[in-house]
Amino acid sequence: MYYPEEIVEEVRSRNDIVAVISQYVKLMKRGGNYFGLCPFHGEKTASFSVSPSKQMYYCFGCGAGGNVITFVMEYENYTFPEALKVLADRAGIALPQGEETEEQKRQADLRSQLLEVNKEAARYYYYQLRGQGGERGYRYLAGRGLTPETMKKFGLGYSPMANQALYRYLKNKGWKDELLRESGLVKIDERGARDRFWNRVMFPIMDGNNRVIGFGGRVMGEGEPKYLNSPETRLFDKSRNLYGLNLARRSRRPYLLLCEGYMDVIALHQAGFDCAVASLGTAFTPGHALLIKRYVSEVIITYDSDGAGQKAALRAIPILKGAGLSVKVLNMKPYKDPDEFIVHLGAEAYEERIGQAVNAFLFEIDALRGQYDLSDPESKTRFHRAAAARLSEFDDELERNNYLEAVAARHQIPREALREMVNRYGGRRVTAEAEAPEQEGRPRKKKEKDEGFQEDQRLLLNFLATEPSAYRGLKGVLRPEDFTGPVYRPVAETILGTLEKGEPVQPAAILSQFLEDEETRNQVAAVFHTALSQESTKEEREKILTETVRRLKRARLDSQVREETDPRRLQELILEKARLEALHIFLD
Repeated sequence: MYYPEEIVEEVRSRNDIVAVISQYVKLMKRGGNYFGLCPFHGEKTASFSVSPSKQMYYCFGCGAGGNVITFVMEYENYTFPEALKVLADRAGIALPQGEETEEQKRQADLRSQLLEVNKEAARYYYYQLRGQGGERGYRYLAGRGLTPETMKKFGLGYSPMANQALYRYLKNKGWKDELLRESGLVKIDERGARDRFWNRVMFPIMDGNNRVIGFGGRVMGEGEPKYLNSPETRLFDKSRNLYGLNLARRSRRPYLLLCEGYMDVIALHQAGFDCAVASLGTAFTPGHALLIKRYVSEVIITYDSDGAGQKAALRAIPILKGAGLSVKVLNMKPYKDPDEFIVHLGAEAYEERIGQAVNAFLFEIDALRGQYDLSDPESKTRFHRAAAARLSEFDDELERNNYLEAVAARHQIPREALREMVNRYGGRRVTAEAEAPEQEGRPRKKKEKDEGFQEDQRLLLNFLATEPSAYRGLKGVLRPEDFTGPVYRPVAETILGTLEKGEPVQPAAILSQFLEDEETRNQVAAVFHTALSQESTKEEREKILTETVRRLKRARLDSQVREETDPRRLQELILEKARLEALHIFLD
């Protein structure tokens, strides 16, 4: 859907970015900006900055940046039209019924057709399970303790032994090969067409609106792979969808139970635990955590009790915490998974285990303990030191003390000795961070260290945007062609053009020109968060600006000199370069 630029700008300007982001992230004012924990990557120190003056956000840890529209798009996993509609409704703005471009119409039609194909496939699998050819699949599900009502609730089905059965069915319905290939349900190559799923119990995967977006299949017999999922398609993104969420989102429980597999989710729902979800054949991701946070503030991990399940839980905990969720871990021993536990002990016992679920940090310390031989004094001491190092990571003293007492009691460690060790580790950590603040790892995509030339461009552009009075000293000296690249050149053209008209520069409005590409958008956001120190003197700032402008213009002139073949023009460029030495930028 296309919306005029003035409509987009009205929606953006009437939604204060601090007010909107505060609904998702706890922000604290620090100077002229607000800071909080970044919702796009796990961190313990607030590096997520929200600027009310620029109406922009930027994370100094992972490089994510944008305006209020891009925040809603990223956080809620919305398309641009969806995010704009949410913000327009919030501001009481009626959006016009804009016309779609031909490409937008084509994409919308394709998405609708894929949803219809998936719906038809789900219907086909559903009736196959209940027909004569689906007896094997039905016996398997019934043998796992599922009732007909539960099978119906989850739309379970069966893909026949014949590897072209679904393909022929859908072709008879009039669907074309190109669309069937796009759906991921059928593989089509030089050898012909064949179903992706055959001889499998089928689990339809639905989005929050109960639309089928993909499938999972469990093979009948000894075939490999045991479980097979739909490939990534225009509808299906494993990192942003959770199995069972379409049902769990309506649960009245204040938490979600996070499982590993389809059968665990189904078994828990059948036992009355209607808040169970599972990731879809992939490692748990920040996208999953943000999806969960839309509905609850607490997660109870109920992964398999074996080594692999415990490792998966340890990987998921920091991701969930990074999204601002409270996390606990449920112990299912002596049984492996929720399905097996409920079969043997029942729903009441599982409810008791939920009440006994251990705090995530204590679970991590328990797992840490398993790496040491506590019968050996030296190994036991190493465990105590490792636990102290983990406790020292808490910045809040009250929280650190509460966990210290809990760890000391749980693992029979002398409390004061542990406290002394924690304090020593805490002092080392502060010193290390002060000496090498850039060494801390970042889980989200790392920002590469910028070359000096790019840093110069960002510095000048942000200076012009935030201190427009300086334009008088740069007018006639700095031109758009002094800036290079697909980001800095168009931003420079916009800023210099706006200043030439005597109008204020609006960084958030400039960023709206780059909504479609996340990487470019983050680079633009970085432009408006590269600034001179406000503590420097006027003379120091003038010197820095003068030297930066000289470097920028010298780089352009050097490039032109290398390429110029006209002797007269070459001489002009050399003289222009020589005049740079006399350049000095004066600030009001």
